[in-house]
Amino acid sequence: MRTPREIAFRFRQELINLWWYAKPPAAAIQGELSPRLPAPDACPSFGSAIHVGPRIRWRRDYARGIEIDLRYFRRIPYLDASRAGDHKIIWELNRHQHLVALAQAGNLDEIRAQLESWLDQNPFHRGINWASALEVALRALSWMWAYLLVGSRMPAGFRARWLGALYLHARHIENNLSFYFSPNTHLLGEALALHALGLFFSGRPRAAEWETVGAKVMREQMDRQVRADGSHFEQSTYYHVYALDMFRLHAALAEPGPAYRANLERMTEYLHAVTGPSGSLPLLGDDDGGRLVHPFAVADIKPRKWESQLFRDSGTAVMVSGNVHAIVKAGGFGAGSAGHSHADVLSLILRHGAEEILIDPGTYTYTGDPHWRDWFRGTEAHNTIRVDGLDQGTAAGPFRWVNPPKVNVLAWQTSAERDILEAECRFRGFTHRRRVEFQKPATFLITDEVDGPPGEHDIEQLWHLGSLAAQSKLVLAQSAEVVDSWRSTTFGEKRPSPLMRVHRRCQLPVRLQARIELNR
Repeated sequence: MRTPREIAFRFRQELINLWWYAKPPAAAIQGELSPRLPAPDACPSFGSAIHVGPRIRWRRDYARGIEIDLRYFRRIPYLDASRAGDHKIIWELNRHQHLVALAQAGNLDEIRAQLESWLDQNPFHRGINWASALEVALRALSWMWAYLLVGSRMPAGFRARWLGALYLHARHIENNLSFYFSPNTHLLGEALALHALGLFFSGRPRAAEWETVGAKVMREQMDRQVRADGSHFEQSTYYHVYALDMFRLHAALAEPGPAYRANLERMTEYLHAVTGPSGSLPLLGDDDGGRLVHPFAVADIKPRKWESQLFRDSGTAVMVSGNVHAIVKAGGFGAGSAGHSHADVLSLILRHGAEEILIDPGTYTYTGDPHWRDWFRGTEAHNTIRVDGLDQGTAAGPFRWVNPPKVNVLAWQTSAERDILEAECRFRGFTHRRRVEFQKPATFLITDEVDGPPGEHDIEQLWHLGSLAAQSKLVLAQSAEVVDSWRSTTFGEKRPSPLMRVHRRCQLPVRLQARIELNR
């Protein structure tokens, strides 16, 4: 239920949006600007190429051949790929992060041509590229970095048009902060850009308010979104990095106090623990392939030894011995609608040096294909127990779960000889209890116990393998079959990957056991 405060906020917001749709605000910027941004170091890649031809059509999903019109941005059905195309693919191009790379190369002509094309095709408040305040914010950051690098060398007329459009980006963001729509990394990116825009347009109308509001929201969200163990509340390792990037850039711009920096350190420590000796980020939860362009695109992690530990707020258990690194996801879904969570409770991910033994298959898509969206975030795509072909929660659209499971850590022990985790997941009337014992340096013992309603049930114990060779490391007490499954290491792409499945049709309770011998 929406509160009176939220209703009033949204009503005022929409009145202003509609007024600006009919009559865009003035955006004449005079004089020189001295951007207060650290110089960008590298431009991230989405991971797949988009072939656009000689003239970019900025509202087009090139993979599907769908191009959305210039209706009022609130009327764009961007979650419906059949009508608007895959918004994630469209928006990635429109973040204009590639313009930063062009600016670093000094290609002024191409930057000017692309920006003039974009401005012609995307009038203020019209079309899909205004439908997300976060996307407006990320594009604004790219424009500010590109301007920092080449703006002074652009012709005066074009420079004025570009700065006027950037000013309108700031007006859009200030009126559409996601306090109620997506108060997560969406709100972080918007507040970060608003604060940076306030610094960028220092001395111009509204700039001081942008700087103040953006900084205030970033400080508040640091306290709200980062838990005491350093993990981000969305239960996604990829979005943890996203949030950390945003918080770190804000720290470079605003010089926040010691409490803020202490939280940054805890976030960095969490990231260090889950990446492990291999330096590879495990794909717990969603991975959308995007990144924030700025000097800290890869968080600076101070050299320190890896050790086994339980991050209790997130329920992330890390088990380490030498170059053996395992993660057990013993926490629940993320906050709110858990839009970036996967049904992966009690899943195990395991690496032995550079070799992947047990993997998380990734994300693949958001709205591009509902079937694959649900499969990659479903329980079948994770190294846990599935009962009666059901997920641990109920998917309600591409970014929402209802009836999430109840998860408890029952026991945690760590020593030089062994780590032991016991945890349980309760969902749909069933209880799955898993015990993982790591006998250092190279043996894992896994015991699964499943209980629930009377009658026969289908019980699956699932092991997504990093390779067919990894199959030899698993010793199962029950017969298993190896079947073709899928994994996605880059958003928008998928490829076959082996899955070892134990299946039993039986009465409950039932116990399944497995052993992993890494030195076999």
